[in-house]
Amino acid sequence: MLTDFVRATAGLGTDLVLLHGYPYHRQAAHLAGVFPHVYADCGAALVRTGARAATVLAEILELAPFGKVLFSSGARGLPELHVVGACLFRESLGRVLGTWVAEGAWSPEDAQRVAGMIASENAGRVYSLQ
Repeated sequence: MLTDFVRATAGLGTDLVLLHGYPYHRQAAHLAGVFPHVYADCGAALVRTGARAATVLAEILELAPFGKVLFSSGARGLPELHVVGACLFRESLGRVLGTWVAEGAWSPEDAQRVAGMIASENAGRVYSLQ
């Protein structure tokens, strides 16, 4: 549903970060993969799925380039929810990347590099924080 809007904003010199994509996280990841100025935030998708968070994160990583996925806590309201969101993200990312390493699909070094990108480096680049 956002494709026309995303297409219309291409070339304007601004990036779009798609927030709160769940249950449309796969579509958000696809848009991030297709359009150079689009990024997918994975935070809200994880906090809304709880026990399925690793599965949802894997679905995002199947479609979006690793340099286009951003961590956020996905929390709102109580400050404690930011800690819960960060823990859920760390656990889910560890589970997904750890599985890929254990299966021999990735090296530990690649997993560590991608974890750093998603956890902070991508956001630092997109939001000019470096």
